[in-house]
Amino acid sequence: MEKTEHFGLNFKTFARLIDNLHDEVIIYDNNYRMLYVNKACERHYGFTQEEMVGLPFWEVIRKHAAWNRPALPAVYEYKRPIKQEQKTYLGLDVLTIANPIMNEEGEIEYVVLNVRDSVHKGQIPSLDELENSLEIEEEPHPEDLIYHSTAMENVVQSARKVASLTAPCLLLGESGCGKSLLAKFIHANSTRQHKPFVVVNCAAIPEQLFESELFGHVKGAFSGATNARGGLFAKASGGTLFLDEISELPFPMQAKLLHAVQEMEYRPVGSSQTVQANVRILAASNRNLERMAAAGAFRQDLFFRLNVFDITIPPLRDRRDDIVPLLFYFLNHYGKKHNASKRLSPEAQSLLCQHSWPGNIRELAHLMERLVVTTEGDAITIDHLPTTLYQTSPALPEGIGHNTLDAVLESIERKMILDAHVMHGSTRKVATALGISQSRASRLIRKHTENTES
Repeated sequence: MEKTEHFGLNFKTFARLIDNLHDEVIIYDNNYRMLYVNKACERHYGFTQEEMVGLPFWEVIRKHAAWNRPALPAVYEYKRPIKQEQKTYLGLDVLTIANPIMNEEGEIEYVVLNVRDSVHKGQIPSLDELENSLEIEEEPHPEDLIYHSTAMENVVQSARKVASLTAPCLLLGESGCGKSLLAKFIHANSTRQHKPFVVVNCAAIPEQLFESELFGHVKGAFSGATNARGGLFAKASGGTLFLDEISELPFPMQAKLLHAVQEMEYRPVGSSQTVQANVRILAASNRNLERMAAAGAFRQDLFFRLNVFDITIPPLRDRRDDIVPLLFYFLNHYGKKHNASKRLSPEAQSLLCQHSWPGNIRELAHLMERLVVTTEGDAITIDHLPTTLYQTSPALPEGIGHNTLDAVLESIERKMILDAHVMHGSTRKVATALGISQSRASRLIRKHTENTES
């Protein structure tokens, strides 16, 4: 205690210093429970400290799929330090070095893990060099589908159910919310996964060329058709044909597409022979096709044929639990791409989480690439963020216009929590309304209620 006071390192100061390490530090007790993790975990996994501290190891593995090859169980079994190369849920390649801390009886009391972005060779044996006697069965998150929210979990579960079917499926949602990725996921989880996945951007093909592009043509079918050419239906044979922006399909082509989807056959331009179509049809739109069909702007019979199953992806503003993991996924992704490792300051992260993201994931991805490329130095701060973020952030409570950023963010958090508590009552309903975990909602309600009472 004297030594601690001499150096001025109380726990709060010590934790603040550890939080500023680039490497991740995790401490487990002797019962697989996470006692401490520093802020680097957000870069690696997209979860906040508050969400990870106290989690049992097995819940982290099964629910969150944080690593592809967990190292901790081998430390408990072999009771010695090990290292393990891993890939995190956000796609970051890391090296984990795990050290057991023994008590006087020679039993493990704590395990301290240091997780870094680069791989180093040394004297500590890797897990592959030890006898691997533990296998963990887990279902990893879909590749490239980064999410923590219940709303997206429901979307993914629906996609799994329709993946094995052959009937058409309609994917709906705002522009940039991930419809193309979900289509790829459905294909990858279907029996057609080893066959082609062909994308048709219905808005990008000129109307006069659409029939030829889709169904192909025979030699001499029109001026310039010097050779026979298969269309996109033929290219996707045995696989999946994804009709993106289906609402932009020219009206005359909708009848021809309806016949192809309904009868599973088509006729190349200039041919008198029909060709059997062996494709699974997925279609996507950011517009309300049902309303368009009712208004006569889209063929109603085609809408009904494509809408055998439908999945709606909610906009990013309605699944705020996904913002943090997406921020760090793209920060890591573009950091690798441009060889420019960056970190987000807490203030910048808070402001990004408040943004309404009208362009959804596409907007977030483009912004993170821009920040990675244009930011000088290691840290992305609020000074690097575009002014449009401030313009679309929630209105600030009265009387805080001249306070520090920390005070502003604290005041916004307090107002949102207390208003939600008054409106919804239970911590479960508050958590659902604000898109956070119930444990975090309980902690924030307690924090701001106590501050009010004092």
